[in-house]
Amino acid sequence: MSKNGFTRMFQPLSIIEEEHIEYIHRGTLKVLRETGVTFRNNKALTLFCRNGCKVDFDESRVRFPSELVEECIQKAPRCFQCKARDERNNVTIGGDTLTFAPFSGMDTVDVNTWEHRRPTKDEYNNFIKVLDALENLHWIWGYPYYGFDGIPAVMCVPESVAGKIRHSTKFQLVANNEEADIFAIEMAKTIGIDIMCVMAVSPPLTYYGEQIECGFRCVQEGYPILLASGCIYGGSAPATIAGAVVTTNAELLAGLTLIQLIKPGSKVLVQDFTFPMDMRTGTPAFGDIGSSLHHVVFNQMWRRYGLPINNASIGNAKKPDYQLSYEKIIPCLLDALSGANVTLLHGGISAEISAHPLLAILDDDVAGMIGRFVEGVIVNDETLALDLINTVGPLPGIFLDKQHTLEWWKNEQYMTRAADRLPYEQWKTSGKKGCLDYAKEIMEQILATHRPEPLTAGQEEDLERILANARKYYKEKNKM
Repeated sequence: MSKNGFTRMFQPLSIIEEEHIEYIHRGTLKVLRETGVTFRNNKALTLFCRNGCKVDFDESRVRFPSELVEECIQKAPRCFQCKARDERNNVTIGGDTLTFAPFSGMDTVDVNTWEHRRPTKDEYNNFIKVLDALENLHWIWGYPYYGFDGIPAVMCVPESVAGKIRHSTKFQLVANNEEADIFAIEMAKTIGIDIMCVMAVSPPLTYYGEQIECGFRCVQEGYPILLASGCIYGGSAPATIAGAVVTTNAELLAGLTLIQLIKPGSKVLVQDFTFPMDMRTGTPAFGDIGSSLHHVVFNQMWRRYGLPINNASIGNAKKPDYQLSYEKIIPCLLDALSGANVTLLHGGISAEISAHPLLAILDDDVAGMIGRFVEGVIVNDETLALDLINTVGPLPGIFLDKQHTLEWWKNEQYMTRAADRLPYEQWKTSGKKGCLDYAKEIMEQILATHRPEPLTAGQEEDLERILANARKYYKEKNKM
């Protein structure tokens, strides 16, 4: 087990034939060549035009020559490293590495009623501290809450970035709205860390100006980009999984092409955050097995391109029950088996509505088990243990007291922290605790003892100055 990720030691899962992968690829190139993608940004349109694309400036529509798309796929790095505040938390993204990150929620929840509400600043900071302490969570995603009490909505991202820098030494992704990446970039440069910025698609087949400008800024600073597509198939994509993979591919390859035209060799992580529409309610079917089918085909497709892949696991259940377990764990396992380099798991409860550190602690056990599985089985003379088997022989022989067992059991097993694994009689006499009880104890211990490396006084002053500049900037734009 690696502190900074798990290494997949076997061939990833594939569920369609290679000829069908090629069929999807050719279909994607046809959509890019004939249908095109909308980019509502003149700077991007001009750049595309200069590089041989057919650009309709009136409609902001770009049609791509297939050879240009193929060239840009080859220019993007297959694997790259991201610098955290503590170099021991640097993260490698791509190749055979699997890493875990948290799933954001708008609000926290009351753990007695499971109703969601706005978190306090202390609850926000405590969530970050818990995430920083979890051994199988390798970097920190967008928020993890969408702000906290006492701050205007427009300041959620700047305050979130500052909070994560203060209370964690792990690498972080920065959410993007209202040009907040301007201030996130300034914070990262001041502290001397990397961040990952988001350039999100608006399905079907559209990029808006704010997202494109974020892409330009972050790439020019040398930071990696998350290209994020989140269609609802049956709504903003075809109802068929294959058709939804085509539109998702086209959206992301169009964004990838722009990024590589801005600066060849720029680091890109592609996100498949797609769900079927629940035709009974008209809402995304979070946790549906259809999402996993899309992810697995998408991952197989992007393994063909050789680029880093991100998936996400979240459910519709409103509390941590049996439904939430299967809605999160089945997709997460299938993502990992099919080649995901990053999967969002920790802390999310219902859609993107709610999250809680107790769930992040439980999810860390899930990440540890899945990570142990993808690391596979070592087969050599030492693990076959033929001499040991011969020495121990049949009963009354035993392996428990042998040096080989002492040396190998921790490598071969993953020991969960928050699960109830007591024998029944011991469980009855020790309080009849369940996994949430253990998670509460772990959270209390983390908050009492975990102390991320503090910022220097000068770094704190710099963060406060940048936050003050952000408030002034938004006030002048009449956004707060």
